[in-house]
Amino acid sequence: MTINQISEHNATLRDKSAPEIVRWGIAQANGRAIVSTNFRPYEAVILHLCVQVQPDIPVLWVDHGYNRPATYRYAKKLCDMLHLNLKIYLPRLSAAHRDAIYGPIPSIDDEEELKKFSAMMKLEPFQRGMKELAPAIWFTALRKVQNPHRAKLDILSRDELSDVIKISPIFYWTDTNMEAYLKQHNLPNEWDYFDPAKANEKRECGIHIK
Repeated sequence: MTINQISEHNATLRDKSAPEIVRWGIAQANGRAIVSTNFRPYEAVILHLCVQVQPDIPVLWVDHGYNRPATYRYAKKLCDMLHLNLKIYLPRLSAAHRDAIYGPIPSIDDEEELKKFSAMMKLEPFQRGMKELAPAIWFTALRKVQNPHRAKLDILSRDELSDVIKISPIFYWTDTNMEAYLKQHNLPNEWDYFDPAKANEKRECGIHIK
């Protein structure tokens, strides 16, 4: 798909509902669609949207080993509720192994070490998962309101590293829209989430940086 085609599709998809965008994406995938998740707050929305169209869609989750107990419980609850076809990818080192060799999670002020942490514990298993699952279409929960980098994106983009079309059906949704969807479909949420590879919500771990 060329840059011009992506721009044309974005212009059309902006007037479509999230379920319509998912259906369109699944139709483009020829059986090779996936959705990624980290089980952060509101992740139930993108997962529910995708499984309504393709119940067995592979769900790529990089479990870096540093999730809080509430996040693991949330993941289990959503897997049971939505019958997720979960594909878990783990780093080459466990969290305990990494900490023993390299020390604790780097602080937010240590950008260089955070990048190394992210590359080892998150990016490598994610890239391995993308290579093994080999999607043509990758659904994400990216939203414009999340941070300045994501505000520059759109519903449709090309991920150059994986050579895949990335679709964010809820890109223009607000938190109010997300809350309303959760309530409408009786879906749970979870707020005790922390991503050690990002340290705060304004940073990117690298998965969505071209």
